[in-house]
This record gives sequence, structure tokens and C-alpha cells, in this order.
Amino acid sequence: MPLYECVFIARQDISSAQAEQLTSDFSEIITNMGGEIKNTESWGLRSLAYKIKKNRKGHYVLLHIEAPSDAILEMERQMRLNEDVLRYMSLRLEELPEGQSAILLAKSERSDRGGRGGRPGGRFDRGDRPDRGDRGDRGDRGDRPERGDREQSAQSEAQGD
Repeated sequence: MPLYECVFIARQDISSAQAEQLTSDFSEIITNMGGEIKNTESWGLRSLAYKIKKNRKGHYVLLHIEAPSDAILEMERQMRLNEDVLRYMSLRLEELPEGQSAILLAKSERSDRGGRGGRPGGRFDRGDRPDRGDRGDRGDRGDRPERGDREQSAQSEAQGD
């Protein structure tokens, strides 16, 4: 039986439980038509690259399916009819990938690194400055010139003198 990978995006304003219900509904269509769901991954609520039907985010779900093409066509027809599904894409595969998808692996790596950007305090936290060592005495710089003297020298520099 052919193997397929299907990703669908559900609207952002449905709950995670409703997204799981959509997944089970689509899985039931496949199993009723003689297919089998090999793997299901919920990628959670993610930002979209562009607005789709006034939505900036969506619930992403990945399905690995072994089913006849008629079952896939029926599942896609139901996805088109369902108003909660923003987009879907089904691809035929030669073999199913093993392990987690790249999205879940990237998500777990990000959580292992700590805060955003891999730094403990976040993306812009540079941490403590390294010790620069003894910088030595800078010496006496002398007395400051009077304020009026500085203004006169600045004006003369501006005039090109």
C-alpha cells in the first residue's frame, strides 16, 4: 500500500483539544477505508509565514499514513469542506521517515539550550564581561579648560581657522 505524509493547519482560535479531534476524525476516515495511521505529530500553535483567512497562527499536525489513494482523496475532500482547516498538503513517500520530524527535533534542541538564542538570559544577554586585567594608571590629564575657551575653539574650527 502507498505511503503518504500529510500536514494540515487548523485555525488558531480552536483549542488544542479541537485540533486533536480533527486529527482523530481524519484518522478515522483513513482507517474506515482500509488504511492505517503510522505516526501522528502535533507541532502545536505556530506562526504562519503570511496571513491565511485572517489568521496569523495555526495548529500544525503531521500524519504518516499507509492507505489506498481513495482514502487520501476522501480525507482531503473532508479537509476542504471543514472550515477549521486552513491548508493541507499530502505527499506520497517511498518510505516513512524514522524518528521525530525536524520540527520537533528543532523544538527540543531549543528547549535544551535554555532561553532564546541559546544564551541563558536570552538572545541579547551577553553575560558577564571578561576580566580585562589591570589597565594601569592613565596619568594626570591636567586641568580642564574654561568653558568659554572650548566654545571659542569650536567656533574657530567650524569657520576653518
